[in-house]
Amino acid sequence: MIKTANRIAQVEEYYFSRKLAEVRGLDTPDFRVINLGIGSPDQAPSPGTIEALVTSSRNPANHGYQNYKGIPALRQGIAAFYQRIYGVSIDAESMILPLMGSKEGIMHIAMAFVNEGDEVLIPNPGYPTYSSVASLVGAKLRPYDLREDLDWGIDIEALRKSDLSRVKLMWVNFPHMPTGRTASREELKALVDLAREKQFLIVNDNPYSLILNDNPMSILSIEGADEVALELNSLSKSHNMAGWRIGWVAGNKTYIDAVLKVKSNMDSGMFLGLQHAAVEALKNGEEWFTQLNGMYGERKQAAMRILDTLGCSYSTRQSGLFVWAKAPAAIQDVEKWIDEILYGTKVFITPGFIFGEAGRRYIRISLCCTATMLDEAHNRIGAFVKSRSSKQASIQA
Repeated sequence: MIKTANRIAQVEEYYFSRKLAEVRGLDTPDFRVINLGIGSPDQAPSPGTIEALVTSSRNPANHGYQNYKGIPALRQGIAAFYQRIYGVSIDAESMILPLMGSKEGIMHIAMAFVNEGDEVLIPNPGYPTYSSVASLVGAKLRPYDLREDLDWGIDIEALRKSDLSRVKLMWVNFPHMPTGRTASREELKALVDLAREKQFLIVNDNPYSLILNDNPMSILSIEGADEVALELNSLSKSHNMAGWRIGWVAGNKTYIDAVLKVKSNMDSGMFLGLQHAAVEALKNGEEWFTQLNGMYGERKQAAMRILDTLGCSYSTRQSGLFVWAKAPAAIQDVEKWIDEILYGTKVFITPGFIFGEAGRRYIRISLCCTATMLDEAHNRIGAFVKSRSSKQASIQA
């Protein structure tokens, strides 16, 4: 057999790629699995978005290769979105690069800026792809803790006092996944100031800013951010377009041009019909987001009832598509506990260890299924907990 490249030796298959295959294997027509694991929106995009895709797709001229930078109307739509939502003015021609989902941007940015041996600051807990991509490009991982005693905030002073001389890139993600933590303007300013002082690139991954969040914010609104910051964003979560793979990176022209060098060697442009649909999606108004967040608010309440039944503790102030909660102290092995729940109830909940060592005592529930399904999950888990309690009482007796 041909030996694989050294670069993948430290990279595992994505957890959900493996686990969801196991979960699907438990599914039967008479007793379906309820998946509370992943953040894949279960609702459709706006009608105008779908109609734009259908109309564009019917035009035979729209099926060829496209410009790597996307059509002007899409970049202009993103710029208008940033002005309307975040109060940020960005140049549509030079400061925006559409992507086939923001996840590909994580790899593109790392390839554009990180040399082998450079250090990359990774949030702990945080999105596993940050670590995987850093490993793939030969970087040294520098996890930094989001501290529970700071309400999952960053101890910026502790970072400043550490040796950051070899740091090239810092990943931040506010609103944060998985903890749901939002950052204040003062916190973002402190991070930008630190990046300017220590001369590294800071990238905010920002797909959750419009979900259960009263104060959407872009790091590009911070003074000085244009010198050291990029921002990834996406239509996946806030516009119900996860499978459409439409995102972008925004920031300083010099940095955008560097990312474009990588991207232009990796794909041949985004399908024009998807770009036309994205233009329409970006026009979604306040009513769209009010209805969307009303739905997620109801689901959040249902998710918290599940967590109460499990005896977990959590903050009610979380933003985004998930609820992050601490397992009861009596649970010694959270991963094993989650598997016991899965096999005992056919309800899948994400164990927090996949987000880093700081998440080992935690679990995460997705809000991407109906309130009815969440209530059914609650009923199953309630019966499971009651059954376990009865067995333990019998043993003790």
